[in-house]
Amino acid sequence: MIQCIGSRRDDFPLCSRICCGSAVKNAIRIKDRQPDAAVYVLYRDIRTYGFKEDYYKIARDRGVVFLPFEPEAAPEVLANDSKLRIRTFDSGSQRDLLIDADLLVLSVGVRPHPEARELAAKLKLPMMAEGFFLEAHPKLNPLEFSSGGIYLCGLAHSPRYLEESLAQAQGAAGRASGLLRQQEIRSSGVIAVVNRSRCSSCLVCVRSCPYRVPRMDSEGLSVIDALGCQGCGICVSECPAKAITLQHYTDAQISAQAQSIVAR
Repeated sequence: MIQCIGSRRDDFPLCSRICCGSAVKNAIRIKDRQPDAAVYVLYRDIRTYGFKEDYYKIARDRGVVFLPFEPEAAPEVLANDSKLRIRTFDSGSQRDLLIDADLLVLSVGVRPHPEARELAAKLKLPMMAEGFFLEAHPKLNPLEFSSGGIYLCGLAHSPRYLEESLAQAQGAAGRASGLLRQQEIRSSGVIAVVNRSRCSSCLVCVRSCPYRVPRMDSEGLSVIDALGCQGCGICVSECPAKAITLQHYTDAQISAQAQSIVAR
């Protein structure tokens, strides 16, 4: 078994997370069925998360051979008549090892769904550079996006084990059901409002909003959805025509508050 195929490279630096655990599991199953079988696992770093470290020890005790390799000296697969021969450098003996394999298993990395970017463009959702969806906050909102009403779980977020995906799915379903149980949805009073008579259709608000809320209507004027607006005020400060106002934080209100502070 050769690990990290398509993962932890310059074009895809993420670890696929499940590969090492699956290789260790399969190695133990092979040893259970055929104890005399020679099983080799060629790896860069064994990452058996959590309690799966115990299975790594079990595999070692049953005779599974783990051989590390550096990415600059990756194993080489050679054709040898009807079998495959794998050449790998052994750092312990400082020699090249040749392994005649009846079966070669490549632990191929987990990649995002090819249509994920198309979905992200339609729903205006943020993504990682590698193509997975990006949550609003890894600690405070790990199952939600910046846009309300859309939730995240499983391999859409990142490579993970099935039990982790199930836990995320239960959490996302709980958050969604909590939203659906509400009789009405209330938005914050601090939202951006467009003065359509001043809008010059420059698209600055559309480009600057981190939540991708502003859009252009059929008349070519900016429209900001009250439920989607997070009240950050970035579009207000960026609008060159001063056509956008943040409710409860207008220029007149801020000036009056500043003057009252000075008067004190």
